[in-house]
Amino acid sequence: MNEKQLAAEKSIEFIKDGMILGLGTGSTVFFLVNRLAESIKQGLKVKCVSTSNQTSTLAKSLGIEIIDLNEVAYIDLTIDGADEVDKNLNGIKGGGGALLFEKIVAKASMKVIWIVDSSKFVEQLGKFPLPVEVVPFGSNHVFRKFLESGYNPTKRKNGEHNFITDSGNEIIDLQLNKIEDSIKLENEVKLLPGVVEVGLFNNIADIVIIGRENSTEIISRV
Repeated sequence: MNEKQLAAEKSIEFIKDGMILGLGTGSTVFFLVNRLAESIKQGLKVKCVSTSNQTSTLAKSLGIEIIDLNEVAYIDLTIDGADEVDKNLNGIKGGGGALLFEKIVAKASMKVIWIVDSSKFVEQLGKFPLPVEVVPFGSNHVFRKFLESGYNPTKRKNGEHNFITDSGNEIIDLQLNKIEDSIKLENEVKLLPGVVEVGLFNNIADIVIIGRENSTEIISRV
């Protein structure tokens, strides 16, 4: 069993009968959704809110009930992956392009768990390119601002065309190498007109489950 699968299967232990469950997006969440479907067949009763069309399609195909976020007052627990996470449990997300919906769902949740393999747990954030979701209108001007700021931006592509998120926006990835102050950077980037969301998830995860070879490590926010 690989590390992603180990972390995903461990997270099932935190799911209780009757929960409204938030489902993240990405390769690690794929293992979670498959394992969750098995638990539902064995009698677990949950309703789920999804963070992407990709996750919704997979979940529905496996018999998992997906409901609209606007139908619930809050989500009991969201389980999601992360592209990087540091010892303070701050992270970078959005490699799969779902950062906006992931952050909305996380903020509506009573508890957030991230499931990652050991390579995602880092000393300092920034090696993974930081995704920034921007509206298409004037996105070249936002790109130029990032260039002037020394953020080494690249527009994410899907073949020859710009990558388009589920909400119809574009993504600019910032090649920063290291982020000294993730909270300050998040606030600075979000103030730029045209920016919808930033893939810095600060003070959001309550628990991180790390798959390590043949076991898991659980780190909780102090």
